[in-house]
Amino acid sequence: MKTDKLAHKFRVESGKNFKLKDFDPEDTGHWRSKEHAEETLQKCIACTVDLQDKLYAQDQWALLLIFQAMDAAGKDGAIKHVMSGVNPQGCQVYSFKTPSEPELQHDFLWRTTRNLPERGHIGIFNRSYYEEVLVVRVHPEILKSQKLPDELIGKNLWEQRFEDIRSFERHMTRSGTVIRKFFLHVSKKEQKKRFLARLEEPEKNWKFSAGDIHERKYWDDYQNAYEEMIRNTSSEDAPWYVVPADNKWFTRLVVSTVVVDALESLNLAYPKVDDAKRKELDAAKKLLISKK
Repeated sequence: MKTDKLAHKFRVESGKNFKLKDFDPEDTGHWRSKEHAEETLQKCIACTVDLQDKLYAQDQWALLLIFQAMDAAGKDGAIKHVMSGVNPQGCQVYSFKTPSEPELQHDFLWRTTRNLPERGHIGIFNRSYYEEVLVVRVHPEILKSQKLPDELIGKNLWEQRFEDIRSFERHMTRSGTVIRKFFLHVSKKEQKKRFLARLEEPEKNWKFSAGDIHERKYWDDYQNAYEEMIRNTSSEDAPWYVVPADNKWFTRLVVSTVVVDALESLNLAYPKVDDAKRKELDAAKKLLISKK
């Protein structure tokens, strides 16, 4: 599909000069409405289904999709819509909440590493190890619960974690796992609108958490943390995509085009059988035809 231009528009391969303010949460490109983009979105979804089948059959590559965002940016909806129709046998979604006590007994990459996708599979992380340079950075008191030796908690902690993440992603890329990372960029105004909808619409009440309002007080701190995160962990092999999130339909379109672009780059194909296997298949066919 010719979706690479849209996919690359929001791609950050090098964070050297990255500034979050250069990306508009309301951007919808030349798409005027949900209806205008729907045909392209459906084509992308159908293409993803076909490519995932080949990914699974080929059993060599893995694809890891990482979603990070402020609350109410639409991560769940994007995952649900973009991956609709995909065979669940070859796709796993993991949502990472506050670390459990067993998880705190290990390094910060441990709990996510345990859930990396197998070859032939698509893995989706709804939040990830990046929480360790986001929430923990905004609320450094959390470090006290992580049981780190005091001498390891210094002024270079965040730079060290960025370095660890870059090395980890480089290792995974060299091992055959393609990584694509999405920051769903929602505005503070739109977040407020969605929070109010959760309070006012009964069918959305279950989504509301008082903690969401509490975290809004740290909006600027989070924006700075996200900017630093993207600036320090974007690379050619594991790029970030800063996806406009004020219009959910456009968010889903961009994410879908990135997934298609990533899968198409692998030149996926169904495995071809050798002569010995072909003879075995022909013999099995003859046997089935000869029997009632």
